Amino acid sequence: MNRYSIVVASLIAATSAHAADTVQALAGQTAATSLISGYGELYLGGLRFDGDDYTTRAGGGAARVNVAFAQRWNLQGDLSYDRIWGHFDPLDDTRGAIHGYYRDPDRFAAGLFAAYTSIGETGVPVSSYAVGPEAQLYFGNLTLYGQASVGQLTINDFHGDQWGVRAVARYFVRKNLRVDGELAFDRTDYNGFNEDIFGAAVQAMYRFDNTPWSLFGRYQFERRKFESFTGDNRSNKFVIGLRASFGSETLFDEDRNGATMDTHGSASVISTK
Repeated sequence: MNRYSIVVASLIAATSAHAADTVQALAGQTAATSLISGYGELYLGGLRFDGDDYTTRAGGGAARVNVAFAQRWNLQGDLSYDRIWGHFDPLDDTRGAIHGYYRDPDRFAAGLFAAYTSIGETGVPVSSYAVGPEAQLYFGNLTLYGQASVGQLTINDFHGDQWGVRAVARYFVRKNLRVDGELAFDRTDYNGFNEDIFGAAVQAMYRFDNTPWSLFGRYQFERRKFESFTGDNRSNKFVIGLRASFGSETLFDEDRNGATMDTHGSASVISTK
């Protein structure tokens, strides 16, 4: 995990000098978004498990809509779909989430979220739910995002307790150029032994000026470890994607006024959160 933390820190350090003269300009652009805003995105790429000599295809998308009401209160709804296929039967998951929060676009956003996931696995119904607090802190062109959750996994008639934490840093080199770093940890208790999932990701996104269109690329690492086994499972995923936004003028505006919340998505889909 340390090497991924170093990658995130290096990305931020490498761009900070170039962006130093834009902090004040960006900070003044936090009041342009409509009362209703959001985006839809699609991605396509590949996933490779350690030890395999082939790359599995991966694809999916998401739609998020944010509604601002009662001055600074916001309600956001999310719907996302992920799928992996090739060399074995396809596996997919569908996730829905709702976020309710208070936001001061110059300082912070804080609230609660609830999420539900259904995994399409042949002959075995799998689902989970998660609820918890989330908050963002705004420092000029840097957004820090923290999230925690508790929930439950259901496989047929089995129920397992879950909890997780997540941290995200979003750095705006310019108003339409964003670099992200993410760390996540999830644990599921299978009636006496645990499955731990460690995740890390880096992402870069560019929005074309005066248009709703953005391009992004994302690399995601995931390590799964079962308490009762000596080995673990590791995967690496890289995707490129296209986003279409509405109700916002820039990526920075979208982050501080629009659909700024999200939830963790597993690299290998198999995650149930």
